[in-house]
Amino acid sequence: MKKIRVKSMVSMAAGVCLLASIAVQSAQATTYPNLVQVLERDGRFNTLLAALDAAGLKSTVETAGPLTLLAPTDAAFARLPAGTVESLLTNIPALTDILLYHVLGGRQYSWQLLATNTPVTLEGNAVVVLRDGLKVTINGNKVLQANRFAANGLIHVIDGVLLPPESDLPITSIVDVLRLDGRFNTLLAALDAAGLTDTVATGGIFTLFAPTDDAFAALPPGTVESLVTNVPELTKILLYHVLAGKTTSAQLLLAKTATTLEGSTLTASLKNCQVYVNDSRVINPNVKAPNGLIHVIDKVLLPPPPTPNLLDLLKADGRFTTLVTALELTGLSDVVATNGPFTVFAPTDAAFAALPSGALESLVADPDALKAVLLYHVVDGEKKALALLAQRVVPTLQGENVVVRLGWDGKVYVNRSQVIQANVDAANGIAHVINRVLLPPAQ
Repeated sequence: MKKIRVKSMVSMAAGVCLLASIAVQSAQATTYPNLVQVLERDGRFNTLLAALDAAGLKSTVETAGPLTLLAPTDAAFARLPAGTVESLLTNIPALTDILLYHVLGGRQYSWQLLATNTPVTLEGNAVVVLRDGLKVTINGNKVLQANRFAANGLIHVIDGVLLPPESDLPITSIVDVLRLDGRFNTLLAALDAAGLTDTVATGGIFTLFAPTDDAFAALPPGTVESLVTNVPELTKILLYHVLAGKTTSAQLLLAKTATTLEGSTLTASLKNCQVYVNDSRVINPNVKAPNGLIHVIDKVLLPPPPTPNLLDLLKADGRFTTLVTALELTGLSDVVATNGPFTVFAPTDAAFAALPSGALESLVADPDALKAVLLYHVVDGEKKALALLAQRVVPTLQGENVVVRLGWDGKVYVNRSQVIQANVDAANGIAHVINRVLLPPAQ
């Protein structure tokens, strides 16, 4: 069980006085029962009523107001560890703290609680009120019945007993909201390890996609431990969870994509009436914090791998062994890897194999001729298929032109070679996969 903190007698007395000071200034309407009468007539709050009586707060709750009472049922108290209720009834300061943590000043409807997300109780600390699908939760406890009206306030029936933080926790930043919520111990530890806690707390207005402890636990075994020792990689992943400024879930869905502080983009979508960021479901959207917004998510977001350069792209694909070997033989591999941007018409291994017998061997034996053939496959600049079709006659780095056209079959052709895969992006250009080797007119 969570450790119960007992405030100083001065602090406790101040809370009781504050509760008593919210006295009703005008006569209460006789058509509505007061808060205590609503609890008594319901029949589910015998333990709460006994606790209020033991702490000397029953008459205050009965006459003061308006107040908002977060009321745990008898079943909620019964779920506490054995002996807890009996122990609290003999420890009035601790009991008073807990009861005051269930009371808010004023008549606060559920929509008002959700509008702030962290309303402050008369105990002095806040609770976290969240929307989870169609449910509303308070510190993770489900609201069973909201907005029960009483002459001197409102009652929200909850299925768990709320325990105040072990030490006072003013809500001044996103980090404080995470700490109060209790589901983000791994995320908070990761921010500490990466040296980002102060930045998230004080560095600006941010939108944070916050994976729960369960989300981190779902990563492959050893992943979290490995990341904690690899601070650059950990920092990269954490920054992929942060946007500059406030971005609500509705704004994300309208924009469809957002650029993170890590530099990569993430995508937002709506599936089965749930908001998703990449493949992670947003459990609790738009949680407000003093310096931004939090979207609670059920999976850790991993940034996309860096876009490979053209040479690495060809190597990783597996269909271009002959082309890569030819680039290396002619000294063009470094150029394709580091210069650009280029547009490359990339013949597959099958395309090279379809050359007349001995043609490839002849080219390999003549590096200048091989280099000319390769440069005939390269265009300066990054040009997608539509741009090439619009240009039609396209000069290559070899000096001669290729003709790009749309065939009667609806396929794109470069000279007589069919483009079997268009617009393959690379960091320094674009590749179009073709099924025949292009040969300059002289050859």
